[in-house]
Formats: sequence, structure tokens, C-alpha cells
Amino acid sequence: MTFGKFVQKRKRGKIQLPKNWKKKSIFFELPYWKCLKLRHNLDVMHIEKNVCDNIIGTLMDLEKKTKDNINSRFDLAHMGIRSELHPTMIEEGKYTFPYACYTMSSQEKHAFCQFLVDLKVPDGYSSNISRCIDVEGGKIYGMKCHDCHVFLHRFLPLSIRGVLRKEVCEALIELSLFFRELCSKTLSLDTLHLLEKTIVVTLCKLEKIFSPSFFDIMVHLPIHLANEAKIASPVQYRWMYPVERYLRRLKSYVRNKARPEGCITEAYIAQECVHFCSRYLDGVETRLNRCGRNYEGDVHQLNKSKLKIFLQVGKALHTKKYVELTIAEQEQARNYVLQNCDDVLPFIG
Repeated sequence: MTFGKFVQKRKRGKIQLPKNWKKKSIFFELPYWKCLKLRHNLDVMHIEKNVCDNIIGTLMDLEKKTKDNINSRFDLAHMGIRSELHPTMIEEGKYTFPYACYTMSSQEKHAFCQFLVDLKVPDGYSSNISRCIDVEGGKIYGMKCHDCHVFLHRFLPLSIRGVLRKEVCEALIELSLFFRELCSKTLSLDTLHLLEKTIVVTLCKLEKIFSPSFFDIMVHLPIHLANEAKIASPVQYRWMYPVERYLRRLKSYVRNKARPEGCITEAYIAQECVHFCSRYLDGVETRLNRCGRNYEGDVHQLNKSKLKIFLQVGKALHTKKYVELTIAEQEQARNYVLQNCDDVLPFIG
């Protein structure tokens, strides 16, 4: 006797497609699909996230994150390539695995993490990435999509200099520059043509360094991003950051998980009503007239300085703390004033 519902599986006929493809998308049955120049919009946000995770996990040899694992080393021996990375048998069932050129030592991991912890960025540029770093353990964890975006564009080229070998640094910096140019606000066709050619060379350099297991589908997709930008538009108008942030906002409206749609509807209507009514309130701080977090007042504040560079008074973001400048910092401040203040130009010979 059997309990439950018995469902007979339906056998599907095998469709022989050319070039070893086993499945054909149902979208090809649409009448206009063959006329589209861009049939798939690749999301650069998640591509950057996965590529960054592959790089960090492999460089720092993170558990369950690295692509240079035991199986990949045995695959190299099976394929007969990269003999310097083949496992060596010590005795029956025990092997030693040589270090690769991209593997960091414990001292290099510590220096790499300490650099990221000490890094200071402008307010609002990125999140506090030091929260995701364990200096003692030499680990990086819990980075969000935007953290990976900033890390891949700006932090990676700075942090690996002097830590990894020259050929490894060059390949990773070229990959970082590719994503930085691709995500810029303005793009030209000449730049896109150059990016489309250079990314192929960059990935070939990476193939000479990393093991084949490093190159999953996400590492392959950057080849198509430059050509996609030619057909569509700059990346910033097509990626998922606005959508993900708005979905996070809608999820925060849910208070009864049994009726999520009703919670979102009621909260959205209530917020729109309050937002509409706030336009007619006078003398009340609302989201429409609220000052920014870094607002430092008008330029014409009372200031006895006659130099334009000191007209606007700065405001501390946190508690006030008085620090005496060193001689080197005083020299840096003096050079900044001389190079950025037009009032001192007549006195410079």
C-alpha cells in the first residue's frame, strides 16, 4: 500500500540540436524574438559580485569559496597541464599541494586585510568595508553587491600591489579597469571597441595564471558586456541596483507575513498620503525640506577669513576632536592652499 498522490513522470523526447545544445528557449517561439538586437540583458551587478567573490576566495584561499581546491589540482594532473601545481603523493592516501603564484601567505593576507581596514574613503562613497574583514584570521566575508562593486573598481588594484607577483597584479588590474570603464557614466564607441578587444586578452592572461575551475560562466560573461553596451545603453541605466533597493523598501513594509501583498499596499498608500500632505505643511521638518546629513550651511556664513577657500565653515560628522598637526601635515595643508586658492596666485613668483 502506498500513501500520497502517485504522479507518473512524463517522458520527454530527445531533441537533437546542433552544437551540443540540449535545450532551446521558449522565447524563440515569439514572432518578434528573431528581430531583437539584444535578446538578453546581462546584469553587471551580479556579474561583478560573482567575479569579485571568485577572486577574493581564490587569492585568500577561503574555505568553500576558493576555486583552487583539491579536486581542481587533481583535474590539472588528469588533463596534463600546469605540472608545477600537480599534487605529489607522500604515501598512500596522502598528498602535498604546492603553493600557486596567486596564493597568499599568512603575512600577505594580514597586510592585505590591514590595508583595507585602514583605508579611508569619502563619506557616502561606500559602506564600512572593515566590518567584513577579519585581520587576525585573514578572511573577508559578508560583502554585499555594492561592496564588491567598489572593491573591484578601486580597492583591488591598490591592495594587491607589492603583495602578489607582477603578472598576477597586471591581469587583475586590467580586469578591474575593464569594469571601471564599462560602468562609467559616459561611453564612446571607440572606448567600447577597445574594451571588447582587451577583455579577451585579459581573460587569456588569467587562464595562464588560475586553474580551469576558476572560469565558470560568470567569468566568461564579461566578454559580452562591451558589445551589449553598444546596442543598449550605459550600464547604469540597466543594472539591478535601483530594482533591488526598491524591493528592499517594499519588503520593509511587510508586518504580517501571512498577507504580504496587503501590507505592502496599505503601507504604500499611507506613505503616499503623508508625502502629499507634507507639501502643505509650513515650519515643519519633512523629507522634502530636511537638510542633508553633510549640510554645512550657506557659503555666506560669518567668517573673518578673506580667502575664498575658507569662506565655508566645515562641520564635523562625529564628536569634535582636536588634534595637533605634525610638521608633514602642516606642509601638506600649506601646499593644498597654494595649489587650490586663486587669491595667492599674484604672490607666487
